[in-house]
Amino acid sequence: MATFRYTALSDGAPSNGTIEANDRSDALRLLAARGEVVTDLINAESKSKSKIRKRARSGPTLNKAELAAFVRDLATAIDAGLPLMQALSVMRKQASDKRQAAILAHLVEKVEAGESLWAAAQSWGAPFDDMVVGMMRAADASGRMNEVLMQLADLLDRSVELRREVAGATIYPSMVFALLVASVAIFVTFVVPGLIDPLVGMDGFEIPGPTKLLLAIADFVSNWWLVLTVGTIAAVFGFRTWSSVPANRLVMDRMLLQVPLLGKLQRDVAAARFARTLGTLAASGLPILDALKITRGTMGNAALSQAIEATETEVTAGRPIAAPLESSGFFPALLIQVIGLGERTGRLDGMLLHAADAFDRQVGITIKVVTKALPPILLVFMSAIGGFVLAAVLLPMLSLGQSIQ
Repeated sequence: MATFRYTALSDGAPSNGTIEANDRSDALRLLAARGEVVTDLINAESKSKSKIRKRARSGPTLNKAELAAFVRDLATAIDAGLPLMQALSVMRKQASDKRQAAILAHLVEKVEAGESLWAAAQSWGAPFDDMVVGMMRAADASGRMNEVLMQLADLLDRSVELRREVAGATIYPSMVFALLVASVAIFVTFVVPGLIDPLVGMDGFEIPGPTKLLLAIADFVSNWWLVLTVGTIAAVFGFRTWSSVPANRLVMDRMLLQVPLLGKLQRDVAAARFARTLGTLAASGLPILDALKITRGTMGNAALSQAIEATETEVTAGRPIAAPLESSGFFPALLIQVIGLGERTGRLDGMLLHAADAFDRQVGITIKVVTKALPPILLVFMSAIGGFVLAAVLLPMLSLGQSIQ
């Protein structure tokens, strides 16, 4: 028999104590039979307190797609009837990737010592971020490990799919813009001066204004290219340093949300991620404040995270979720209505998950709009630059013809 120290909710009130059990699963079963909703359970004989320990590691990590597959395999093994410890051991034996083998060896060691899965993952660090650890914690507390882990795998898969959609939508416009900049730079620097320089100084010939401007740009680039290169690199590093300051990052993220098309895409993505993450966490049995805190860390935008943080403060004071989200002005009206209705009916988790599907479809529509709108915008931009360069080249020819006549 082992002694476990637990923290739980009993009839909505916090409680804590110790319990004797054969293992963690037995302890969870005994506490559930007493009506206790466990929020934390550790081996009292273990010297490490996994709840507060966060050890920075330099070990291997996994990308989002690999992590999703990792979690899904674990959920499948547990759903097949294997205990957690045995499922981890089987996965470690079958791991073909050295990174996964190292992570699984750590998890097996910690779980075997009496720690929970979420605490073992938290002590490893990346790729187990706050959302993943929170979901694992909810899985442990709810006693539905396989179900919650499968929900986590679905959430990670959707996040990977969304990133791929956004990346796919921006690859073509980015390549076209890069080729445009390179072509104009080469043409202005090397081609145009060779065409115009022989005409300079001819009697009765006056260089047109667009040509003067183009030659001035070419001279500036050819004479100051080193300064421009160093300045560009310094500007990039300076911007990264500036944006790393929380206050500056907040200002920049607020501005990004106001950009036409791209701002709408970012808000739609945030709404879908917020609804799915919060709905999944709430459905897994995690308290709403913990769920909001974890969801805040998945937004990827300081302005949206600040709005959710303000919502946490309001919820702590006993107020509903919908009002502070609406006052921020960043979240769509449909999401606010769904949250308000879910709070009134007591079905917040289910309604959020249904809303997440709708927002995912909206994201797909917005991505299509952005991908269809960007090429014409780039075409207009390219046409304007090409027209200016063409005018700068042809106008001297026309002026020369007139002067000869």
